[in-house]
Amino acid sequence: MKKIVLAYSGGLDTSVAVKWLGERGYTIVAYLADVGQGQDFKVVKERAFKAGASKVVIDDLRKDFVTDFIFPSLKANAVYEGKYYLATALSRPIIAKGLVETAEKEGADYIGHGCTGKGNDQVRFEVTSMILNPGLKVIAPVREWEMPTRESEIKYALEHGIPIDVTKKKPYSIDKNLWGISIESGKLEDPYFEPTEDIYQMTQSVDKAPAKPEYVEIFFNKGIPTMLNGKKYGPIELVEKLNSIGGKHGVGRSDMVEDRLVGIKSREIYEAPAGYILLEAHKALESLTLDRETIFFKEKVSLEYSRMVYFGLWYTSLKQALDKFIDETQKRVTGTVRVKLHKGHAVIVGRKSQYSLYKEKLATYGEGDVFDQKLAKGFIELFGLPYKK
Repeated sequence: MKKIVLAYSGGLDTSVAVKWLGERGYTIVAYLADVGQGQDFKVVKERAFKAGASKVVIDDLRKDFVTDFIFPSLKANAVYEGKYYLATALSRPIIAKGLVETAEKEGADYIGHGCTGKGNDQVRFEVTSMILNPGLKVIAPVREWEMPTRESEIKYALEHGIPIDVTKKKPYSIDKNLWGISIESGKLEDPYFEPTEDIYQMTQSVDKAPAKPEYVEIFFNKGIPTMLNGKKYGPIELVEKLNSIGGKHGVGRSDMVEDRLVGIKSREIYEAPAGYILLEAHKALESLTLDRETIFFKEKVSLEYSRMVYFGLWYTSLKQALDKFIDETQKRVTGTVRVKLHKGHAVIVGRKSQYSLYKEKLATYGEGDVFDQKLAKGFIELFGLPYKK
């Protein structure tokens, strides 16, 4: 008996994959990972059974996703190519881990996914599987079947009575979790096409956002957000609350052409209200509590960290070493940041910390100034000495 555990989302690709694998003699266990996508899992479960799955496993990974994946990425200030807050990329290693563990429990020799051969997710799933259990074989139906377009998949689904949520008029590929949403395909494949408002899922348009700004105060403890406006929140609730507040004000949209790992450029629409707000606030607190050289070096680490997350290298030894460095930098990143949300913007308007390196008596130009400006002349002479002609 050929048994496969398939990473199942209930979307077009994975629903068609269940039927396709069943036609080829596989016993399919559909693995549904809850990372905060807000699905009706009862409906998704029924869809998996209708498509031909013999068993459905639903795994609630939300808390681990926030504490073990989102927050480490936040502490690292990881943003890919300046705009992508890595929502989908961060969810893949925890889903792949659950996939591998389920395959081991079910006695399956195969795991599968619904990724295309030109995307990044195939790498993230398969590299994670190689690291965690190299004995498992991977099957990727979308790379093998003779359905070259999403339109042909939609036709196959309709012919086989597979319930799906996409249509030829709205063939967008959408991936959502607690940290944000990724949207691609359809009309978005034209990089000159302006996204219509019906594409966005988490954020209001700036035109409809409130005219009055809203302020939020975020308290961080060693780089991790724990309180909003003086009230303590659990990790899931805090992210959800900021997504709601930020989305109302149109905060967190990205429209970018990014460089995929496989070598092509792709136009993507992203929404990450909580991610945008928290990253801006975290960097503001670091500017207050970290010294100049640490900030400068950490910016380099942040770039590498974001690439490693994007490339699916979460469980590698280098990534683990970078985490240790980042954790060391966060020991004094404790304090409160005040953020003003208004018409698509999240502006830092205040920051304070018991570990602040800002000294008013050194920075002031008024009374109480203790900075000896006479020392500046000699400092400049020495600093500029190598550049004198």
